[in-house]
Amino acid sequence: MAFLLVKVLFKRNGEFSSQHIHDSQAMKDRGIHCVMDQDRELRTKSRFAVSEK
Repeated sequence: MAFLLVKVLFKRNGEFSSQHIHDSQAMKDRGIHCVMDQDRELRTKSRFAVSEK
């Protein structure tokens, strides 16, 4: 944690990198999406899905 703090404090415009799956290029290349996106895709494809309001 100390190394992350040093990076944020001393690097110009230092910030933590995003930990979300949809922001990772490696995950996009593998076709891996977050659970929310996968659920949304399945709801639109399935005729038995519950509609979201």
